[in-house]
Amino acid sequence: MQRKIRIKDIAEMAGVSVGTVDRILHNRGNVSESARIAVEEVLKKVHYKPNIHISGLSLKRKYKVAITTPNVMEGEYWESIHSGIRHALEEFENIRIQCLVYTYNQYDIYSCREVYDQIAQLDADAIIIGTTFKEETVRLSRRLDEREIPYVFVDSTLENTAPLAFFTSDHYVCGYLVAKLITSIIPSGSDIGMLHAVRIGDESANTSILRKQGFHDYLAEKGVTNSVRRIPFAAMEPERFDEQLAHFFQTHHNIGGIVVLNSRGGIVADYFARNGMNDIRLVCLDLTAPNVRGLKNGYIDFLIGQEPEHQGFLAMKTLIEYLIYRKPVKVENYTQLDILTRETIGYYNQFNFMS
Repeated sequence: MQRKIRIKDIAEMAGVSVGTVDRILHNRGNVSESARIAVEEVLKKVHYKPNIHISGLSLKRKYKVAITTPNVMEGEYWESIHSGIRHALEEFENIRIQCLVYTYNQYDIYSCREVYDQIAQLDADAIIIGTTFKEETVRLSRRLDEREIPYVFVDSTLENTAPLAFFTSDHYVCGYLVAKLITSIIPSGSDIGMLHAVRIGDESANTSILRKQGFHDYLAEKGVTNSVRRIPFAAMEPERFDEQLAHFFQTHHNIGGIVVLNSRGGIVADYFARNGMNDIRLVCLDLTAPNVRGLKNGYIDFLIGQEPEHQGFLAMKTLIEYLIYRKPVKVENYTQLDILTRETIGYYNQFNFMS
């Protein structure tokens, strides 16, 4: 199926700005004759048909959409979610969308609670929620239900909630897959280290709970007897991580592999690199910049991608189309899981989420 031609695409093909194309499409003047001719030639070539209904709405109504996720850091998982959201906004550039972004510390339940309290009081048309803490998100969802504000989940979904839609990978399957991968490459009888993020409020992330369940279910179903050793990770004190890992390896001499069931696997890979450790296998999640570096350098054996850009893109696209048309929405939306290796990462385009 051919991708919809955007105003941005037309501008690139005609060699003009997006604003110029918009003025020509809506007959607002203030464009040169040469620009008009160039744009009209492209419009004929691609058989562009403007949606008059949407154009009219975009000029009359302004929509307010709030986005709440963990903090966004360059090269990390949640930046990819926000990148997908921005691409969706580009697709609907004629619709007047005011985005309000509220982020919180994903390792601090009280930070999440404070931000969610602000979200619950907003006068918004819709909300995108990046779920982390289960009970906090359920509580926010009920408050939004009472106010009849539609919301969409990204990254995971939760029971006892009523989102308009959710976009996520299957985290149980993800954990199951991690167990299958790590047990296939470690020496028989060796132990497995599992990184465990210590959070303020002592509540695990919803995704981590599901992945751990899948991981341990695989071991039980297949009769795998490798012992799993917990590796504490003080997320709020990153300067202590080297000390914690060093202590772990000093007290556990039979570790054949490590699994990281969140996006922070790159810090383990970096530790391996600094200490010349090449004999311990490592399976991680998400194509963050540190993780990709660890994969390319040979310290990570398998990296599982969850298409966060696709999740963000579809979440915003779905909300915009719902707000405009009020058309039925598919609630359950699972993205694919990709297994990347050092040999294949160079061919993988993680940003190709609109095809």
